Amino acid sequence: MIEHNAASMISKIRDAVNKKIIAELEQNGVVDIVPSHGDILSLLFHSYGMPISALAEKINRTQPTVTVLVRKLEQLGYVERRRDEQDKRVILISLTEKGEQLGPTFRAVSNQLNEAIYGGLTLDEQAQLEDMLKRILKRL
Repeated sequence: MIEHNAASMISKIRDAVNKKIIAELEQNGVVDIVPSHGDILSLLFHSYGMPISALAEKINRTQPTVTVLVRKLEQLGYVERRRDEQDKRVILISLTEKGEQLGPTFRAVSNQLNEAIYGGLTLDEQAQLEDMLKRILKRL
């Protein structure tokens, strides 16, 4: 029987994921990062630097929101602002050495989350799950 409670379940899943992320980070000695920082840091692990506007676009957040998140990460010593060498007008956000050191912990937490979410599902079910979630997100 369909209960039409998908929005509630998605919300509960998001809360559970955020709690798991925080707990796993704390177990690894990272106590100052929150889940909202994760998307930014993940992008920067694969980049030599990005402007705030590009970060905002890629994580689907407003530029002012990303500016606040980046400012906090900067205060914590995980990221820094630097001028783009090709275009001195552009300010890039990049990881500091301290930020780079989070890479292995982030990969481990990501692997644990993926196992919790996808574990026990066939490859076909995993693809279906992602397809359905993408379609829902697109409609919203």
